[in-house]
This record gives sequence, structure tokens and C-alpha cells, in this order.
Amino acid sequence: MTENRGCRSSGMVYLVGAGPGDPGLITLKGLRVISIADVILVDRLVPKELLSYAKPGCEIIHVGKEPGRHEYTQEEINRIMVERAMKGEIVVRLKGGDPIVFGRGGEEMEILRESGVCYEVVPGVSSIYAVPAYAGIPITHRRISSSVAIVPGREAEGKERNIDLAAIARVVDTLVILMGVTRVGEIVRELLASGIDPNTPAAVIEKGTTDEQRTLVTLLEKLPENMARHDFKNPSLIVIGKTALLAEKLCWYRCGPESFIMDL
Repeated sequence: MTENRGCRSSGMVYLVGAGPGDPGLITLKGLRVISIADVILVDRLVPKELLSYAKPGCEIIHVGKEPGRHEYTQEEINRIMVERAMKGEIVVRLKGGDPIVFGRGGEEMEILRESGVCYEVVPGVSSIYAVPAYAGIPITHRRISSSVAIVPGREAEGKERNIDLAAIARVVDTLVILMGVTRVGEIVRELLASGIDPNTPAAVIEKGTTDEQRTLVTLLEKLPENMARHDFKNPSLIVIGKTALLAEKLCWYRCGPESFIMDL
């Protein structure tokens, strides 16, 4: 039951996680609120198949952002959500992955609360664990990895980077890096300079959980070179740690020679 303190809107905003790419990974609740929405604000990487569940007459607004190019600013997205909910409409803000994991869901919740708009969060399956799982990489394993850290490869625009990546890597078994493709050389140099073993297994998964998924398993010191040689691009996720090697025998999704590369 929804209990929004200070709620003044007659409409409702749902912040919904669409999952990491495979449309089958959305939750039942996520599908239900899509089916009753009057307007859906959809991100760039959300599976298009999910929009087929929208009711006739539902307005679909594509608000996805790409690096260096924004169809809608965050301020415009916030304004649309608030205005439409205040008019009594059901608004779905449909986001890739989970709405509050390395996204703007927390900021949007703050705006909605300050504006008196009723809202709910519908969590989604996060790429943090789902993408490695589709590549046959368990980010935890009783015999290999008992601790995991998840960090962004880049910070939000205007935010100073203050992540001590090397310190984190020294105290966890597995490191998962999102949005790290453009900075992979810098990331690897930072890890190697801190004493991390250059032969630590590493993997990068491109377009994970989709029909275009590709996986590269290599060694940390070779990661930038091999990513460039095999042309790995965004959206990709990087896993550093011993569990990355398990992909060779545990891969179950897109394991053919063109989609699964071992380059040690």
C-alpha cells in the first residue's frame, strides 16, 4: 500500500526498473504499471518490446540520454512527471536496470516528494549481477569470491571523482565496473600502480542479456588492448576477479566463437 507523506497529487508516478536488456527480466509489477499508464517516459536502453504492454492511447515519450546528446534535459523530465501527475494521470518513468542503482532515481524521488507528487519505486533486475550471470560469471562464489564492490567508471557531470579504486580492489574479491569503457586504460593503470596482480582475470560483457551480447575474458594488464582489438564498446560492464575465469566453463548464453572470446 502506498503511503506518500505530503502527497498532494491526484495522479501517480511509478519509477520502474525495466531490467538490463532481456525484456523477460522485468517484474510482474513493472508490467502491470506499464499496462495502466497514461504516459510513459522511457530511457534509451529499455527493451522496445515492453512498450507493447502499454494500453491504447498511452503517450510514449522517449527521454533517453546518450553521452554528449540529450533529447530531454533532466529538468524537463522532472517537469513532465510533476505536471502530468498533478493533472491526475498515471506516469511511468521506465528506466534500464534498476531505477535507483547508478541512475537518477534518487534525484527524481526528491523532486517528486518536494513537489507533493505521489510516487512508488518498482525495483528492477540490475545489470550489476544479471549481465555477468548471462555470461556465466557468478560475482560471488563460496570458494572464490565472498565480497563484491560495484563502482562507476565515470562520475556524473560536474562531480569530482573521489573513488579510491585501488583501495577498494585490494579489499574485495570481485570488482564490477559500470560505464568504464572510455576510461578502461586509466582504470587499469590505477589498479596496476597500486600493486594489483596484472594477471588477475578480467572480463568485459557488451550489450549483456540481449541478442547482441559479447563476452571477452582476458587478464587485467591486457584488458585495454584486447578491448580495443576486439572492438568492445558501450554499453559494457567489466568484471575483475577470479570468478571471471569461470565464464569459460559456465557460459550458457551466446557462447559461440563470435560472441565469446578468450584472449589470455
